[in-house]
Amino acid sequence: MDPLVMLHVEKIVSLDVPELLPYRTMRRQSEHKMQGIFVAEGEKVVRRLLESSLTVVSVLLPEKWLRLLEPLLLARPEPVRVFVAEKELLETLTGFSMYQGLLAVGRIPPRRSLEEILARGSRPRLVAAADGLSSAENLGALVRNCAAFEAQALIVGETSSSPFLRRAVRSSMGTIFQLPIVETHDLAGTLCGLRRQGVRCLAAHPHVKGRTLSLADFTGDCCIVFGSEGYGLSPNVLAACDEAIAVPMPATVDSLNVGSAAAVFLYEASRQRGKM
Repeated sequence: MDPLVMLHVEKIVSLDVPELLPYRTMRRQSEHKMQGIFVAEGEKVVRRLLESSLTVVSVLLPEKWLRLLEPLLLARPEPVRVFVAEKELLETLTGFSMYQGLLAVGRIPPRRSLEEILARGSRPRLVAAADGLSSAENLGALVRNCAAFEAQALIVGETSSSPFLRRAVRSSMGTIFQLPIVETHDLAGTLCGLRRQGVRCLAAHPHVKGRTLSLADFTGDCCIVFGSEGYGLSPNVLAACDEAIAVPMPATVDSLNVGSAAAVFLYEASRQRGKM
C-alpha cells in the first residue's frame, strides 16, 4: 500500500475550507493565541515542528513537498490533516511570492512552571528573560540564541510579544519547539522569586557605570535579562536585578540589537562554564 494512503491527504483548489481558517487568519494572531495554536512557515521550521513533541494539527503544502516530508508525517503519533494545493494558491494567503510554500498549524504547549523547569535542569542554571520586546522578529532571534547557547528556559514578561507569533516562530527557525518558555504577568516579581532561590539576575543594560561583560561572573546560577532596543529595561525590572552588566561600546552607539546582545551575553556565559 502507498504510505500516503495512510495519511489524511486532501487536495484543495480553494482556501474556503473550514479547516483552513487558521491559515486564512494568519494576521489575526491574537485569535490564534486564544485558540492555543500557532502557524509555522518554511521548510526548516515545518520540518522541526514535525520532529518535535508538540501537537501538529495540520499541514498545508505544495505537492512536491509531500513525498519529502512523508517519513515525518507518518511518524507523528497523532493524525495530521495534510492539505495539498498549488503554490500560487498558497501565495494568496501571504500576499507575496513564497519560496517554499510550506505552512503548518501546531498547538502551543501547555504552560510549565519555572520551578518545574529548573528542577529538571542541570546546575549551574542558565535562564534568559525578555522585558518589553514588542518585535516578534527580535523575540524569535532571542529564542534562537537561547537554544544555541543552551539556556534552560526563556521567561517572557508581560510587556513582550508572544514567542508563538508567526514571525517569532519563523525568526527562531523552529528552535522555539525545543526551548521551555515561561510567560509571566509579573516579570519583576518572577525575578525576585528567582533571587530568593539563589539565582542571580543580571540585567543586560547598555552604558551602565561599573561592571562590564568581561568582568561579570556567569559561572553560578543566573538569569540574564534583556530589554528593548528603544528603552532598555523598565525601571521596576531593572530594580529587581542583582546588577546591570554592559557590553563596552563607544558613546556614539546607543545599544546592540537584542539578538546580537543575547548572542554576546549567552556566549560569554557558555564560555565561562567551559562549554565553548
